[in-house]
Amino acid sequence: MRTALRNTKLTTGLTLLGAAGIATTALGGTAHAATAPQAKPAAHATKAADKDDKADKKTDKADKKADKAGEKKAEKGKSYPDNLDGWIREAKAIMDKHDIPGSYDSIKRNIIRESAGDPNAVNDWDVNAQKGTPSRGLLQVIQPTFDQYHVKGTPDKLTDPVANIVAACNYAADRYGTMDNVDSAY
Repeated sequence: MRTALRNTKLTTGLTLLGAAGIATTALGGTAHAATAPQAKPAAHATKAADKDDKADKKTDKADKKADKAGEKKAEKGKSYPDNLDGWIREAKAIMDKHDIPGSYDSIKRNIIRESAGDPNAVNDWDVNAQKGTPSRGLLQVIQPTFDQYHVKGTPDKLTDPVANIVAACNYAADRYGTMDNVDSAY
């Protein structure tokens, strides 16, 4: 889908252009700052800047290391972040391998509605809970449904985010054709 920015007319006849447009209009030219020649920094300032650059590089390396530590390894060595986006993308890769339909957007929409993205969410008030089998996980699956629709190769744990998504999508595909057709509790 392609989106376009729209200009909105105000009652005074001005066009609302956003911050860049206002800056351009107010400055009577471009929104870019004028560049003036700058003096050469003193030697001690240059050394301090070099130290700052080295510290920044160390921080960048530490950040990259932390990012890698936060990623989960999936099949064939592919990494996914250990967050909602990563869980959905990893589940989609497994679903594609097993011909289970479902779009990223419909999976995310249903997760947000069912658990607000909490892989440990438990529904302890609905009819399933009253019968002793509460819905759990990102897509609020009950244990018997998880057991029946679990996809081999994913963890055999109801609250594992990826296993929960794949099993729920497998169930939705069997019952509704695809998770894309699910717009309410299922």
